[in-house]
Amino acid sequence: MSIPKKGSRLITVDDIAYRWRIRRKPTYCQANSWGPLTFAVESANGPGRVLLVSLPCSRPDAWYGERAMTVRPALVSATIRRALDHGWDPHRTGSAFTLRLTEDDLADAMNDRPSS
Repeated sequence: MSIPKKGSRLITVDDIAYRWRIRRKPTYCQANSWGPLTFAVESANGPGRVLLVSLPCSRPDAWYGERAMTVRPALVSATIRRALDHGWDPHRTGSAFTLRLTEDDLADAMNDRPSS
């Protein structure tokens, strides 16, 4: 599995290029705030294992007024580092690696603290 290049953004973390993307439109569950905000990351240098990140908040375009946030490159790079620390190998093939961030994980990433 790989993410589409159209609509994705490049980011470099520790001298390695990655491509990341948020779905253009929310799923029905995400639009109703039943599902979390998610994004996908993969190595920019060919096929490999995709990282699927789930955040503890709703999408900004959700229909109801749940707590939402904007995904910024600083959060993406902190999340990539956390996933690598937890065993994600972007150059190895296989099924997607899922990383579900908690409120504490998100606070650590936003404050540039290392993962526990």
